Amino acid sequence: MPKQLRIRSYRMNLPPLRTLFFEDLSIGMTETLEKTVSSSDVVGFAQLTGDRNPIHLSEHFAARTSFGKRIAHGLYTASLISAVLGTRLPGPGAIYISQTLNFRAPVKIGDTVLVTVTVQELIAEKSRARLSCICSVDDEVVLDGEALVKVPSEKTAKGKRPIPKL
Repeated sequence: MPKQLRIRSYRMNLPPLRTLFFEDLSIGMTETLEKTVSSSDVVGFAQLTGDRNPIHLSEHFAARTSFGKRIAHGLYTASLISAVLGTRLPGPGAIYISQTLNFRAPVKIGDTVLVTVTVQELIAEKSRARLSCICSVDDEVVLDGEALVKVPSEKTAKGKRPIPKL
């Protein structure tokens, strides 16, 4: 009799899109996202980027490293920050200017990553926001950094909040 495959579903907690104008932002505003990293996420990221480093894809190879098992790509974890910036804080229309990343610890398959983005500074002259970005697993910081984004202004949008259709 063939073995039954048990498939786990790993979902990202995706709240609805939210568009904030620069004028809506305030220092200390925070948004979070949780994502449990699946093997298919890591394989898909490898296919998308071409980064086929066996530390991410081969249990056999990874077992002989200091990590002992497969780890997610660092930039996969960082891309979860982009998900927050592009969908919630500030949301649709935000444009990356720069991002710093400090990789503190590995993220393994099955880990649940908590992404926290917080407004640290508002630069009114250029409609830009500087945001603190922290990714953690079980209260351990695995990645931190800072993003600088251009945020749509209510003045240039003439007060209309676009509702993106996906």
